[in-house]
Amino acid sequence: MTDDPGVPARAAHGGTLGLRLALAFLMVALAAVALLAGLTAAFAAADVSTLANQQRTELTSGFAVGAAAVWSQGHTWDSTDLSSVLDNAGRTGAAVQIRDQAGHVVASSADFTAAKGPQSSHPIVVRGQLVGTAVARFTRSGLTAADRSLQTALLRAIAGAAGLAALLALFTGLAVARRITRPVTRLITVTRAMAAGDRTARAGEIRAAGELRELAIAFDQMAGALDRQELIRRNLVADVAHELRTPIAILQAGHEALLDGVAEPNPAVLGSLRDEVLRLARMVGDLQTLAAADAAALNLSRRNCDLADLAAAAADSLARRFEAAGITLDRVLAPVPVSADPNWLHQVITNLLTNALKFTPAGHVTISTSRDGAAAVLRVTDTGVGIPAGDLPHIFDRFWRGQQAAQISGSGIGLAIAAELAQAHGGRLTASSRPGHGTQLTLTLPRALQ
Repeated sequence: MTDDPGVPARAAHGGTLGLRLALAFLMVALAAVALLAGLTAAFAAADVSTLANQQRTELTSGFAVGAAAVWSQGHTWDSTDLSSVLDNAGRTGAAVQIRDQAGHVVASSADFTAAKGPQSSHPIVVRGQLVGTAVARFTRSGLTAADRSLQTALLRAIAGAAGLAALLALFTGLAVARRITRPVTRLITVTRAMAAGDRTARAGEIRAAGELRELAIAFDQMAGALDRQELIRRNLVADVAHELRTPIAILQAGHEALLDGVAEPNPAVLGSLRDEVLRLARMVGDLQTLAAADAAALNLSRRNCDLADLAAAAADSLARRFEAAGITLDRVLAPVPVSADPNWLHQVITNLLTNALKFTPAGHVTISTSRDGAAAVLRVTDTGVGIPAGDLPHIFDRFWRGQQAAQISGSGIGLAIAAELAQAHGGRLTASSRPGHGTQLTLTLPRALQ
């Protein structure tokens, strides 16, 4: 029994996949066997009939030769004794009638009129002169009986072979269907286990056709991705709670101090409260930006623009922050035309520079643009702490906070936003890094035709 009342009904009405596959294999095999058997029987019957007709023609020709030999003895049908010819015909199961050149019957087997079998005739020629005709009718015995016996034997053999082939097709279809449905059944079981809450359920390695193996691998990858997304979700809740706790606590304490008269509403106190409000607003804005970048129907107002100009504008907007941090921002900007939404692309470049600023305690950051065939390339290279090899594959995941980001404030969605926007523009964002030697983020976009 099952908890799902719909499962037995579907099984009862639709049958199992294995049974359907086996029946499909059987029907195809039966159709092929029936066609082959029918064609074989038809061609075999035609060949046997042709052979029998040839034999009848040759026998009739033999009767005509015998009658011609008898006629040569007297050169007339009047005194010719054709009993030997009639006797030979009777021993072969044929009834013979000898006619002269005018068509009159000269001699005839006693059962010639009663014979209903196939008829064959042959001229009787002596020294180039037509002296008569030999007509033979073949009864149910003799050659005709042999013809029918051979056809019957062939049909029985074909029917037996067709039956064996159908039986073999049935067993083969059942075996193949079982082999195909076994991994499918396993996947169904694992899927139901996951639906019931078992996040550790996996299909594992299965022995099946290539497509089913790929399906099992894809299923396990999906399950792993779901586990990772669940971990990211839990980390998100923890990170957001952690990030929100501090500004909310500061705001609460500051307002209570103002309400209780402990602190005076001077510019320093109000400025501190304003900074915390801005911090909260920035976090909410990041979440809103991520939702917009992740939307399937992201509206991009594309137009031709220069990637170097956009990079310069983003660098100018962050120049004071770089100066305050004591980090040199180098620019190597070559004009590269792209078709993009300037506002969203500015957001991407700003996120890349902000990320470099966060993880570069001292040194310099270089932003460059160049052409690479049909692509426009923007690179942001820093001399910061770098990214551990284990964290590098996850830096574009949403809310991922690596080891180096544990002590740095942020929501962990800046690079995720940049990756989403790069993909929306038909490009991609990649990263390479060596711990202790800095990181390089590379944005690749289709270059616009000038």
